Formats: sequence, structure tokens, C-alpha cells
Amino acid sequence: MTTVPLAYQNNTSAAVTDWLNKGDNAWQMISATLVGLQSVPGLVILYGSIVKKKWAVNSAFMALYAFAAVLLCWVIWAYNMSFGDKLLPLWGKAKPALGQKFLIKQAALPATTHYYHNGSIETAMIEPYYPMASMVYFQCVFACITVILLAGSLLGRMNIKAWMLFVPLWLTFSYTVGAFSLWGGGFLFHWGVIDYSGGYVIHLSSGVGGFTAAYWVGPRSTKDRERFPPNNVLLMLAGAGLLWMGWAGFNGGDPYAANIDSSMAVLNTNICAATSLLVWTSLDVFFFKKPSVIGAVQGMITGLVCITPGAGLVQGWAAIVMGILSGSIPWFTMMIVHKRSSLLQKVDDTLGVFHTHAVAGFLGGALTGLFAEPTLCSLFLPVTNSRGGVYGGSGGAQFGKQIAGALFIIGWNLVVTSVICVVIKVVVPLRMPEEMLTIGDDAVHGEEAYALWGDGEKYDSTKHGWYSDDTQHNKVPSGVTLNV
Repeated sequence: MTTVPLAYQNNTSAAVTDWLNKGDNAWQMISATLVGLQSVPGLVILYGSIVKKKWAVNSAFMALYAFAAVLLCWVIWAYNMSFGDKLLPLWGKAKPALGQKFLIKQAALPATTHYYHNGSIETAMIEPYYPMASMVYFQCVFACITVILLAGSLLGRMNIKAWMLFVPLWLTFSYTVGAFSLWGGGFLFHWGVIDYSGGYVIHLSSGVGGFTAAYWVGPRSTKDRERFPPNNVLLMLAGAGLLWMGWAGFNGGDPYAANIDSSMAVLNTNICAATSLLVWTSLDVFFFKKPSVIGAVQGMITGLVCITPGAGLVQGWAAIVMGILSGSIPWFTMMIVHKRSSLLQKVDDTLGVFHTHAVAGFLGGALTGLFAEPTLCSLFLPVTNSRGGVYGGSGGAQFGKQIAGALFIIGWNLVVTSVICVVIKVVVPLRMPEEMLTIGDDAVHGEEAYALWGDGEKYDSTKHGWYSDDTQHNKVPSGVTLNV
């Protein structure tokens, strides 16, 4: 008879209960931290580097502020709206996730018990083998990165005070609805719409929400729209690398356990991302004769986004197919359709989040409806006998469910994001004043990213103030003044 070593037994201390699985708990906290690193410092670095240097501080700070603001709102009310007791078919009941009794008990998502039509249980409530504190933290970093991704549509002109109001409002009235509906036991969860790790909850919602908010905020200055070079390509790649590696926690943590499904998810994630990056780069070389580094990053992101709704549910060959499509279809919408569409041209989506997240997220969800493999589905999904369209049976219906789920997320975000922007506009302007748009970071924050003069804005000692290259030297300077 084999004796289990003491270190692997449960009752080694009062802090190790009978239900605690140390491996699952360790992986869940590691996964959460990897996702957190995607935002801070990942997207902080990426945003601060991919924009014009006069917006480096503002762009990085928008991400940093959102991470902190979402975290606090999450534990005070938003977690239970997303994963707590059902209030409505699309919403949970708001209440804090701060009490000791709540946080040290075994994790459970109470609205997730899945029933047959006759009332008998099909799939039991989700109850991972670690404490609620791990679940709250894991889900929190997903909420954080969603709002930060949305910010990519608004860089270089949104009033920072308006952004400070937008973050908690959008989290409360948009993100929590998508999270509960698809993950927390809402109507799309029980209907069987598949969103393994956030293709809809995170990427489609941030892409549509960002594009909608960009419409209401208005465009960047004309000069910035015409020329907006990254201020540091190497740092941009460092941020992108953190995003890619952090995706192991993003997709690998969503089975809520360190199991075989999480291993499949991590491998498929990397397969799809690499394929997508190579396809996007190849298209750039074929059509534009040069491999764009920014294009490679965009291809990487669309691959990561596309695989997310089906990461642990598709086979490796399907991950390659999804990578080919995610490297080509969003490329086509960004490089061809965007330039020919008056609507897409009118709305100033700074980093093209609509293409890299909304288009790629919708694509990934639809392809999951085709390629979700029955055996892998049985390891993860609450609806038994789920499968993608290529596997016959109920697969055709699954594809239809995927499209319907996407349309709900799109419609909800179009309406709710618009309402939020209109309400904020009553309180503070959504867009910065023109003089701030001319100067950038120093006018908004009183700080600059580099110990150099700004992006065409220089200090004139004879006038005791700033002027822009866009203005003649004999004009009175606008913006910030500085006495010397």
C-alpha cells in the first residue's frame, strides 16, 4: 500500500481544508497573476509605446487607472453581479465580495447548476477546489483587461475625467451583463452558447464598446490622425510579448482547474497566435512589400483573440485554421474595408480595436461553433453532447447559437455604451479641449514620458510659453505656460 506523502495530504494545517486542491489553487492564482501582468505592465507598456510620444503618459495612465478602478469596484459590487445569485436572466445580484466568511469558503458559482427540461440536474454547480478569494481575484483581472482593451479605441483625445467616470459605469452596466449571461449562469450559459475564455465577454464587448465610445468622444486632432507614429517600437514589442505569454493564464485558467483541458487550451493558444502572426506578416509583405512590426503585433493579437472562445475545445489542426483566418480576415477588414467604408473612416478608433478584438472575437466565436470537438466539449461545457458544426448532430444548431450570442453582446454594448457616454457628457466633456490636444501629456498631466521636448511642441524662452510646429513663431502660444 502506497502512503501519500505528508506534504500532499490535506489536513496539514487549519488553512488547508478537506476540499482544497493545492495544485488547482496554485494554478488559478498563477493564471490570475499572468492575466494581471497582461494589463500591468503589459498593456501599460504597449499603449505608452505604440502612440505618438506626446500621448505616451496619458495612454499608459488610462490603462493603469482602469486596472485600479475596476479592482475596487469589482470587490465592492461587480463580482456578484457577474458570478453571484441570479437577479435577472442576464444579471446577478450586486453585493460585496469582501467578507472573511465569503472569501475563505469553497468557490462556487451559484447560478450555474444546469437542469434538463424535466427538472433533473444535467450538470452540477461549478465548485472549484479552492477558496472564493482565488475566484474573485481570477475573474477580477479579466474585468480589468476588458476595460483596458476598450481604452485602445480612445487614446489621444478622451478627457481623463470622463474616462474616470466611464470605467466604473461601463464595468457595472456592460461587462457584468456579458459575464453573467455567458459565464455566471445567465440565459446564454444555460442555452449553451460557448465562450471558453472571453471571445465574446471580453473581446467582442471591448471592441464594440470601444468603437461606440470612439464615435461619441470624437476624433483625435487632425494632425494626430494624419501622423501617429509609435514612440518606441522595441518597448511596444515588450508589451506585446507580455500580452502573448500572459495568455497562458488567460485561456489556461478558465477550466478553473489544472487539468487536461487547460493544457489543450494553452497549446492551442500559442499555435493560433503564431499562425496568425505569420499570415498577417505574409500579407503585409505580399501587398505592401515590407513586414510591418506593428502589423505583426496586430496579427498576434487577432490570433490570441480568435482562439479564446474555443481554446480548450478545438483540435490542433483547427487552431491552425483559426490562425489562418484570424490573420487574414481582420487584416482585410483593417487594410481594405476600413479604407473604403465611410463609417469606419468617420469613427476614430485609435488602435483599431474594432478589427483586432470585435472582428476577431466574432470570428473566433463563430469558428468555435464549427470546430468544437465533442470529446473536448464534454470535458468543459455544462450542456452534454455539445459539438461544432463539422462534427454533425447538433453542431449546426451550435453555430446558430454562437451567432445569436454574438448579436446579443453587440446590441447590448451599442446601446449601453451610448447611454453611458451621453450621461457622462452632461457632467464633463468627453473630449479634451483643442489646446490640450495640441500639447499632449504635459498639458494633461504636467508630465512627459521622455526628458526631451514634445512631439513638435517646443519651449520658446522669448515668449515664456509653448508653441507647436503647427503654429507660426509670431503667434501667441496656446496651452500650458511656464515662467522661467
